[in-house]
Amino acid sequence: MSKRFWNMYKKGLVKSYATPPLAGNPREVEAWGLTQAAIRMKDAQKSGDPEVIRAAVRLNWQLWTIIQAELLSPQCTTPIDLRSNVLSLAKFIDKQIVEVISDAKSEKLDILITINRELASGLYETPKENSDDSTGRSSGEDADRPDTPPSGGITV
Repeated sequence: MSKRFWNMYKKGLVKSYATPPLAGNPREVEAWGLTQAAIRMKDAQKSGDPEVIRAAVRLNWQLWTIIQAELLSPQCTTPIDLRSNVLSLAKFIDKQIVEVISDAKSEKLDILITINRELASGLYETPKENSDDSTGRSSGEDADRPDTPPSGGITV
């Protein structure tokens, strides 16, 4: 677990790994999914069982496929530069997953676990830059609808 994520956990910002977040906050849902996948991969890594490793990695692959689909959607509101960066990361993850599925060794999971944890950690944090209020929205974003949640997609 990264130091930043651990500090957030101690402060209560990460309430529970086992309880899915309520609908309406895409950042928390994405962070929870990434965290769950990281936990399952870590458990699989500890088991050393190739079939358990493959199952955990396949779950992670499904999650990253959903993330990619969201980022490629015409309705995606994620800034283009961030979208490109996350899609490049997803391409790297796809290659790593294929490698793990073909040769399920525990040590190959480290990079996937780290990426999921770090991205989840960033998603769990409330964005503060260019923000008008505590919602984390940037200036002018949904100004006429103050109670709307932030849009979906990866918004680190």
